[in-house]
Amino acid sequence: MKITMAHGSGGKTSAELMRSIFGKHFKNSVLDKMEDAAVLELNGKVAFSTDSFVVTPVIFKGGDIGKLSICGTVNDLLMMGAEPKYITCGFILEEGLDIDVLERIVASMAAQAAAAGVMIVAGDTKVVEGSGGLYINTSGIGLIPRDRDVSAANCGSGDKILLSGNLGDHHACILSARMEIENNIASDCGCLSDITDALFTEGIQVKTMRDVTRGGLGTILNEIADASGHGIRLFEEAIPMNEEVRGFADILGLDPLYMGNEGKMIAIVPGDQAQQALELMRRTEHGKNAAMIGEVTDGKGAAIATRLGGSRVLDVLYGEGLPRIC
Repeated sequence: MKITMAHGSGGKTSAELMRSIFGKHFKNSVLDKMEDAAVLELNGKVAFSTDSFVVTPVIFKGGDIGKLSICGTVNDLLMMGAEPKYITCGFILEEGLDIDVLERIVASMAAQAAAAGVMIVAGDTKVVEGSGGLYINTSGIGLIPRDRDVSAANCGSGDKILLSGNLGDHHACILSARMEIENNIASDCGCLSDITDALFTEGIQVKTMRDVTRGGLGTILNEIADASGHGIRLFEEAIPMNEEVRGFADILGLDPLYMGNEGKMIAIVPGDQAQQALELMRRTEHGKNAAMIGEVTDGKGAAIATRLGGSRVLDVLYGEGLPRIC
């Protein structure tokens, strides 16, 4: 068996690789939880995360690989209830990369880090043969207040699922650029601290959070269902989506539930706090199109109630999806 592009999709094939190779040899009580960031005890609770970015093209409508690398790592820390503090960055540069492009991307990283309130404190650069490409690895550390416990294991029957906004923007943007299709679709790439700050400041009991990236909403909700031992029920008619993205997805036969995003998150909260949490989300820049899209049940797995009144199983992404989306 050989590695295929499907192993980087964030879907079922990726999960099998994680379990059969990395999970098998790196197994420990921290890693086994398979959360967005590791929660460690180092004179207090600390979240630590790492990610690599290989998106093509490296500059796209609404962002670039530099902005994406900062937002991606910051968001992973935020999803564990952490307050992001420090980031490291490693660059792999291919021979032939334009220096002006590199500087634009580095400047973008610096601006996004400043906006997110994190410091870039260490880094590394390697140059390899190639055709002008660029790859970035970032790692981040954040501090988790003692009163916060954010984990999929906390979810219970009756909890509500909130989605911060329209699905599929980043996926549609990247695919449009590769296919040279002219439209107004821009990536949703952004840091989600305005949403998490709003929820925690107002005392919302956030059970778990996830940013909706590779593999899409369907895959992430299946992961939460497995980790919590509960069922997930979505309501198709409640899921928000930009009409231009919806039309783009329909033409190409894409399912929005498996399209990648880089500035969207879900929060699962107690049913009696759901409306307040939704209103808080909608007051923020990144949550203005937020919606209540589902609930946690006593069942198993994930399902979706369709617009026609039926129900279907919501599985994880299987196959490649869109490679090199982040």
